[in-house]
Amino acid sequence: MDNITRLFDFPYHQLEKYNLEDSLVTKYGNEWIKTSTKEYLDKANAFSRGLIRLGVNVNDKIAIISSNNRTEWHITDIGVLQTGAQNVPIYPTISAEDYDYILNHSDSSYCFVSDQEIFDKLTSVKHNIPKLKEIYSYNDIEGCKSWKEILELGKDESNQNVVEERKNNVTTTDLATIIYTSGTTGRPKGVMLSHQNIVSDVLMSSIRVPLRAGDTRGMSFLPICHIFERMITYLYQYYGISIYFAESIEKISDNLKEVQPHVMSVVPRLLEKVYDKIYAKGSDLTGIKKRLFFWATGLGIQFKPYKENGWFYEFQLKIARKLIFSKWQEGLGGRLELLVSGSAALQPRLTRVFTAAGIPVMEGYGLTETSPVISVNDMRNGGFRVGTVGRVLDGVEVKIAEDGEILCKGPNVMLGYYKDEEQTKVVMEGGYFHTGDIGEIDSDGFLKITDRKKEMFKTSGGKYVAPQLLENTFKQSRFIDQIMVIGEGEKMPAAFIQINFDFVKEWANRNGFTIGTTNEEICNNPEVIKRIQEEVDHYNEKFGNWEKVKRFELTPEVWSIEDGHLTPTMKLKRKIIIEKYKALYTKIYGVH
Repeated sequence: MDNITRLFDFPYHQLEKYNLEDSLVTKYGNEWIKTSTKEYLDKANAFSRGLIRLGVNVNDKIAIISSNNRTEWHITDIGVLQTGAQNVPIYPTISAEDYDYILNHSDSSYCFVSDQEIFDKLTSVKHNIPKLKEIYSYNDIEGCKSWKEILELGKDESNQNVVEERKNNVTTTDLATIIYTSGTTGRPKGVMLSHQNIVSDVLMSSIRVPLRAGDTRGMSFLPICHIFERMITYLYQYYGISIYFAESIEKISDNLKEVQPHVMSVVPRLLEKVYDKIYAKGSDLTGIKKRLFFWATGLGIQFKPYKENGWFYEFQLKIARKLIFSKWQEGLGGRLELLVSGSAALQPRLTRVFTAAGIPVMEGYGLTETSPVISVNDMRNGGFRVGTVGRVLDGVEVKIAEDGEILCKGPNVMLGYYKDEEQTKVVMEGGYFHTGDIGEIDSDGFLKITDRKKEMFKTSGGKYVAPQLLENTFKQSRFIDQIMVIGEGEKMPAAFIQINFDFVKEWANRNGFTIGTTNEEICNNPEVIKRIQEEVDHYNEKFGNWEKVKRFELTPEVWSIEDGHLTPTMKLKRKIIIEKYKALYTKIYGVH
């Protein structure tokens, strides 16, 4: 079974090699319910039989919209793929209009939803989706068919030979899934990934990610509809790692303590929030405890791998780990050995401080179009460098174009965009996938991302500004939660800033300021504006005069996915943010 060529080969490989009691584990009510590898496959086969009896044909499209990661998603995934059909995972948080667009564009004939909220949202546009035959739900919902009906339909094993025949006819280069990118501009594009695309990426990454096979637990909570988490869950299956699904982002802290995972994938935003929480707790300490906390944190921020800081630093770090960092580890379940970070740039201080705390953060890089991993850091064999996204995977070729754009070639590069040859040609020029990211490879082969090509802009003085570089630097401030640098065609860069309201309130309290109660009042408070100016001045020192943020405006809203500031993967929707804050833009630059 070592010859894995299709996505549904992974659970069979797991059955043969590890045969776990707790392959997939979901919490229902107060109880964690375990599904063994055998039960996982038995249900997936029953699901395939049921779908075939339902009339699902090869190359049909089956959509899944789930608010949380759960066992049912994976049974559906394998069950669909074994029939030669393709699955279309959809972000739960997008608008009903986007559901409408994606389900129509993909020609999905069935859709599986997780809960009432999604069912209601989908029902509101169902009349616009003529090819959608039926909606099924994982939760019991009045007026909606249950996914269990398909398992029931597949109980009779007499058509298992048809499933086997369908499986045997699926080749590695066949289309497996269409993933609609959340897109910071315009309509989402359907990225077509074959079995080979994702399988090759899992196998190439498996050599790089230091997972312990057979007796470890992974916690899964990043959206499974995103290729990063989905690829990681196949990697867990390949390694025989039990997958426990977190209930929600709100409950992740409790779930970590209950599950005590060894490995977890994260996005930078989550690590920022975890760090802020830890920092806030440290600030509440008093006396020697407080001094020790800040000594350890300061030590952590100076961390360098491979004992580069010398013996005395390592000696101090040992003490810090025992006295302070062990408490961080406890708060995250007590057994975490590895965090894998992707989807956006990670601040180097977070990589340093968590790795110093004995919870190494391995940052990687990739896109939906590359299944996703292109490169990743690896602690072993000198393969870890802070501030980079690691070395390129063996089997993937990367070159830097004349304008600095990262170009990629390999078995993990997508088949193209669904029903969009024109856009496919644009990004696949010259046999390489054009990532749209600007980067460089250092003399030791480490890849560093500096910006998004589309997001770089020129000021009226003709100077290029890389906003992401500035934003990631400014977000190191405890006072700044979100920031967007603006200034295309203007005489200077400026920024919209959404402050960290909780921290600002705490700071005001500590210093005896009255700053108001509403976000509006806080943003207009002269003391707050003055303090943010100090932060901006401090971080501006790292940049050339032409790229310094000369002016800023504070926004009273907390930027969110729901209100359209951010994509589901927490990237800035720049055009929408500029549109939302037109008045502030005019305040900075005047009327055009």
